[in-house]
Amino acid sequence: MKNRTAWQLQEAKQKFSQVVRQALDEGPQIVTRHGEAVVVIVAAAEFAHLTRSRIEFNEFLLSGPPTDDIDVERDRASFREIEL
Repeated sequence: MKNRTAWQLQEAKQKFSQVVRQALDEGPQIVTRHGEAVVVIVAAAEFAHLTRSRIEFNEFLLSGPPTDDIDVERDRASFREIEL
């Protein structure tokens, strides 16, 4: 049987061991339902690699350089006049 990366859901259920084996040996295996990709089966090591580098946005902001020495005081002495 030829190797592939896309499987119809029914066939993937029937040949699950083969799908898993190919995911380990050849890379991600796509499972389709009604012709549309619905899931991807990947090796656990690859999944860990893909998700390990993701951090939340607030963690990203907090991981930056310290800002304690930056003076961000607003000058409230005068305001611009705006014509409406």
